[in-house]
Order: sequence, then C-alpha cells, then structure tokens
Amino acid sequence: MELKTVQLNYPEEVNIILGQTHFIKTAEDLYEILVTSVPGIKFGLAFNEASGPCLVRAEGNDDKLKSLAISNIKEIGAGHAFIILIENAFPINVLNAIKQCPEVCHIFCATANPIEVVVAETEQGRGILGVIDGFLPKGVEKEEDIEKRRKFLRTINYKL
Repeated sequence: MELKTVQLNYPEEVNIILGQTHFIKTAEDLYEILVTSVPGIKFGLAFNEASGPCLVRAEGNDDKLKSLAISNIKEIGAGHAFIILIENAFPINVLNAIKQCPEVCHIFCATANPIEVVVAETEQGRGILGVIDGFLPKGVEKEEDIEKRRKFLRTINYKL
C-alpha cells in the first residue's frame, strides 16, 4: 500500500464539500439538493464511479465549477468519492440536506480552506483516509479575537 496526499485545486472564493457515496444516481440527487436549497447558488459536482464502467459522473449549473470538480475528483481517484464546489452559498446552507441524501455515506470536510486529501493506493484502487483541512492552530483566541469573530458572523448575517 502506498500513501499519497492530493492537494485540491480551487479558487479562494469557492467552498468545497468532499464525501463518499455509493450509487450512480448520486449526481442527479446532489444536483437537485443543491439547486433547490439556495437561490443563486453556483456549483459543480463530480464523483468517481467504483464499479461497472468506473466513470467520473458530473453535474452542475456552472461550467467552470463543474470542470474544476471533475479535475479534482480525477486527481483524488478514490472510488465513490464525490466533490462539490460552491459559489454564492456556504456549506452550512446545504450540508444537512446533502447528509440526508440516501446515497451519501460520509462527509470528509466542508470548507474554503486549502485541502490535502490523504489517499491510500493498493493494487485494487484508491481510498480516502482523511483530509488535512487548513493550517495548524496559532494560539487561543483573546477578547479582541472573540469580538472580531462575533462581528464577522453579524456582518455575513449569520447572527442578529
């Protein structure tokens, strides 16, 4: 077995959700969840089929994001892995609906941080072991940091 890390490639303003699924209709079901959850959401999604023709299945309403989803999921190469790239929304807006999708088995991360995917490769194929999401902690927040956090949440209208 060989361990690898795969650096995901996407623009800074894009959020991603990386997970595992199990069925060919995932592409259509995730498309419906995303397009009906947030007005104005832009997204691309792709997943690696793990049996039969073993194709990358993809959907989306934004060609650039769909193309990026395809290139990232191909680079990961793990069976039944899926990735969603989102603009004009946050993962918090769609994550619970995605988790309720009958085909979705697991969510590895939902973030806008730089991501490294830890992948194991055997003779059979690849599997995701986990993710490295963002950077190491630099300390514990102080009062001024708490104020900044609370102000930010109100600026983006997530708190009153």
